[in-house]
Amino acid sequence: MRIEEHPILKVERKRPFEFAFSGEKLRAYEGETIAAALFANGIRIFGNHQRDGSPQGIFCANGQCAQCLVIADGKPLKACMTAVRPGMQVEPVCGLPELPKVDSVPPMREIEEVEVQVLIIGGGPAGLSAAIELGRRGIKTLIVEDKSALGGKLVLQTHRFFGSSDAVYAGTRGIDIAAKLEEKVRAFPSVEVWLNSSALAVFSDHKVGILRNGKDYVLVEPEVLLVSTGARERSLVFRGNTLPGVYGAGAFQTLVNRDLVKAAERLFIVGGGNVGLIAGYHAIQAGIQVAGLAEALPECGGYKVHRDKLARLGVPIYTSHTVISANGKDQVESVTIAQVDEKFNPISGTEKSFACDTLLVAVGLDPVDEFYRKALEFGITALAAGDAKEVAEASAAIISGEIAGLKVASALGLEEAEAPKGLERMAEVLASKPGLCLPKGTPHREEGVFPVIHCRQEIPCNPCASACPRGLIHIDPEDIRKVPEFVEGDKSCIGCERCVVVCPGLAIALVDYRKDSEWPTVTLPYELSRESLNVGEIVTAVDEEGNPLGEVEVTEVKAIPKNDRTLLIELKSPRVFAEEIAGLRVQAPEVSAPLPEATLRLADDEIACRCERVTVGEIRKLIREGCRDMNEIKAATRAGMGPCGGKVCGPLIKRLFLEEGISLESVTDYVRRPLFLEVPLSAFAGASDEE
Repeated sequence: MRIEEHPILKVERKRPFEFAFSGEKLRAYEGETIAAALFANGIRIFGNHQRDGSPQGIFCANGQCAQCLVIADGKPLKACMTAVRPGMQVEPVCGLPELPKVDSVPPMREIEEVEVQVLIIGGGPAGLSAAIELGRRGIKTLIVEDKSALGGKLVLQTHRFFGSSDAVYAGTRGIDIAAKLEEKVRAFPSVEVWLNSSALAVFSDHKVGILRNGKDYVLVEPEVLLVSTGARERSLVFRGNTLPGVYGAGAFQTLVNRDLVKAAERLFIVGGGNVGLIAGYHAIQAGIQVAGLAEALPECGGYKVHRDKLARLGVPIYTSHTVISANGKDQVESVTIAQVDEKFNPISGTEKSFACDTLLVAVGLDPVDEFYRKALEFGITALAAGDAKEVAEASAAIISGEIAGLKVASALGLEEAEAPKGLERMAEVLASKPGLCLPKGTPHREEGVFPVIHCRQEIPCNPCASACPRGLIHIDPEDIRKVPEFVEGDKSCIGCERCVVVCPGLAIALVDYRKDSEWPTVTLPYELSRESLNVGEIVTAVDEEGNPLGEVEVTEVKAIPKNDRTLLIELKSPRVFAEEIAGLRVQAPEVSAPLPEATLRLADDEIACRCERVTVGEIRKLIREGCRDMNEIKAATRAGMGPCGGKVCGPLIKRLFLEEGISLESVTDYVRRPLFLEVPLSAFAGASDEE
């Protein structure tokens, strides 16, 4: 189940070793998490819930919940956040885990206290960009990151980024942007980085509790706190939503693009925003079949070029559809969707089921802003940046971090308070939602060589204009959200193919009539496995939105210097549809064919609280009886009392209030826990594993 070949990522594994799960010896590699190692060995069920015995598996892969809890060497640990070690004995959690017994109480030690000018919680694009600005000014800065590497979600992104080529590395892959930002941060001696370290709480004495390197509890007192903790994925209530195989798109990308684990054989996606669309493309890059994507709105909310990429590869997009159920006994075996009306209610009789082993839920993000809100409550000088401030694209997070760094410097009395107006304007542009889709233009001409731009939606992006050596692709420099145009004047296109390679949306083709006007050459970008793509092969050409045009011959597969791992495919096309070709159909039609009969799971009630197995019906009953306090619901049902602390079910419970016609202004929210996540008591005592 490990990925052995990838068109973009280097597959380099470290030292192999053995560990055990339920007494069975399994192979792992140095640096893998327990969850990744189990998935790689075909194990998806990590235990059974203590309330109803239902199977448990990975869900968030980000340490935010406890669905992946296991017993590792006698200790209950989150499999997604814990590195597997040679000889480790891992057991499933069946029921409530028992705490390890100790022979003696470890001695108490003084808690280490650290003072810094700036504490940054989160080492993603926003946190790193802020740290660069602070490092340039010699400001003593500490970055706390709970993962083993800096970069946040950038380390999961194999695609090129949109935005401005000059301002945010547009046209560069996310994985490479992460490396560039880290290199800059590491160059500043005033910036210190703590990896594998989690922020636990913000206290009224203006100190922040940090679990350093997973074992040492430290109190950090900053003059200014910058929160760049990103966002967490939203969930959905539907039948079978707790089955192993139902997880977020971020968890999927972590397993596939970070851990290089083939996390599914065939998956279905719910949610047509950029997260879901990109995850689908990443799946196909990893050799995973995508049965389809359902979006409740009439149109996908993500960039059209992302949607078109999936459609061209052969993935059906079901707009105005929602998920009804995930079906299977112990793990996902199929998914059922249905069309919705204008009020988003499922239309009876429109159900369709698809065979799959994984359902990705990609229905939006919520800011992880608890630390920021608590800091403001205690009067701490604090700022938020990136998704913790406003959920947007990673390119926007880079600019947000840069602005935050300047504001932090100002708060320390070192800079002017205002960020440059151009920077604020760029932040606004990059955070903007997709704009209008312009109609298709008329054919260019049937002579010479020229690019055909299949990007018709207003989105912030300009790499194609920056890449053209002759300046023939124009985007309004005052507003890079405008659609690009190819305009020849005194200069003509030379067919250099740079625009084809650099386009983040893979939305530019080069048409060349110079050698054969009746059978012109069409050059396309290609970022999938080339095992089955050979010169002389006959393939199906499709238009911008994935509609088949006809069969064409592959005449060349090549790369150009500094192409950043994108291949170029030359096709010999008949003149009649050469200028319409935007991609190739890759996935066989049978992959996405619905099952003969729709499957509806009727055995279980819908689950609102995953941790405590509290149903929608239990909560709705309390709401209808007059309950308006989420803390009362917690006390009565335990919803929100589980390891995630209400992070997953909280928004779902609020949705139930809204469905019952109750304004959230009249609802009392949860009283938040003092600690953001669970931590062993030994950490506060200063005890190490060796004691």
